[in-house]
Amino acid sequence: MAYLKPDKPEKVYVPALRAAKEKGEKLACLTAYDYPTARIVDEAGVDIILIGDSMGNVIHGYGNTIPVTLDEILSAVKAVKRGSNRALIVADMPYGSYHTGDNEAVSNALKLMKDGGAEAVKLEGGRNRVDLVKRLVDEEIPVMAHVGLTPQSVHKLGGYRVQGKTAEAAQILIEDAKMLEEAGAFAIVLELVPREVAALVTQELKISTVGIGAGSECDIQVLVLHDLIGFTFGRQPRFVRQYANVSQVITEAITNWMEDVRGGKYPNENESYGLPEDVDLEKLKAIIR
Repeated sequence: MAYLKPDKPEKVYVPALRAAKEKGEKLACLTAYDYPTARIVDEAGVDIILIGDSMGNVIHGYGNTIPVTLDEILSAVKAVKRGSNRALIVADMPYGSYHTGDNEAVSNALKLMKDGGAEAVKLEGGRNRVDLVKRLVDEEIPVMAHVGLTPQSVHKLGGYRVQGKTAEAAQILIEDAKMLEEAGAFAIVLELVPREVAALVTQELKISTVGIGAGSECDIQVLVLHDLIGFTFGRQPRFVRQYANVSQVITEAITNWMEDVRGGKYPNENESYGLPEDVDLEKLKAIIR
């Protein structure tokens, strides 16, 4: 008897990333921080959902990602997990959650996976994170690494600047990427890296590269959802291509609703509830009087 294949797309697990790289297939990754956006992103067919510490900027209004807490990430992971079925769920480890010792880092990563439902974690840093990546992988925790511009190091880096622009800096970045691969990372984010350097890293590594502001040669592209749909404020980086203007749509909807409210057009009879026919309105008025 032949078995029918399920209609829904196959669930994405970590090994699927390397398989896609070997086939030359490009994958897509977007951020999500709550249930409704997770549902939309997942049902659209995005391969990876990143619960990024970028929530600090686009959700909480922080000036950078540093104030984001583990509890904020954990709460978002739980919501995203409930809203997704297919995409690989990757949780950012926020600033301070993996800086004070491997044991605490493992404990925090386990919390994101066991309590939150994450299927992998992401952390920033190069050769200084190699031992930690090894430890996490040894504890059965899949790790996505992150080099180039590492936003949690914004104060050290002196702002959000392209990394790996000199021959020496590019060599260090390439070496870091190789070391992280050897440590067991299953993928590595390359953020704000010259496209030529990103292409070299992508060619050198067997694991997938995840590009953001790093050119088109990366195996996977990631963007912050709010940037993609025009739901942010202020100037956007060069690499952001806005595919919609959700802010404008929401503003127009609110404006139209307020006009109807002030003009007595909202709600109408079909949008409100009346008394049952067996209730005598005149008697009710008499009681009130």
